[in-house]
Amino acid sequence: MAPVLDSVFDLAFWFYDQGLNNSEYIQPAKLHSLLFISQAYYASISDGEKLFPALFLAGESGPIEPSVEAAWFRGRPVFGEQKQLSSDTLTFIMSVWMRFGHHSTDYLVKLCSKTSAYKAAIGSGLRSEIFLKNMISDFKKPDYAHDADIFLKPRTARSHTGRTITIKTWNPRDQN
Repeated sequence: MAPVLDSVFDLAFWFYDQGLNNSEYIQPAKLHSLLFISQAYYASISDGEKLFPALFLAGESGPIEPSVEAAWFRGRPVFGEQKQLSSDTLTFIMSVWMRFGHHSTDYLVKLCSKTSAYKAAIGSGLRSEIFLKNMISDFKKPDYAHDADIFLKPRTARSHTGRTITIKTWNPRDQN
């Protein structure tokens, strides 16, 4: 089946913009880690389907996506208009962002580097491919599967108008 997104850049731009919206510079290593985590979680909950067409290589300090690495060499590239994402895709990547976006670059790099998929690739040599099937088997393990159930499959319902809504815990504003 075809990937949900046309390009890895669709998601890379989205994560980068989320960082800017939160007054945070997204370092390249953090961007690669978020992309790696997104691809792995999506593939693990969608029977091996890819979120975006890309491959990951074992870099010195963690996984890298070579196209993003080359394009972001001098900062965010400009590729024309940014594409609109479907609501299901947006729900998924918002879940990834809410779960992992606030973590430091070091934390995310360590999280990705401790996966057996990364370790197997780096064991084969620097810049060896990290295979999607290995990423899926890692992210189906109990350590990661718990996160997938909680953060990547938000509960949804239909509103009175028929629109799909995400169910969230009520959180009133401070009344003081």
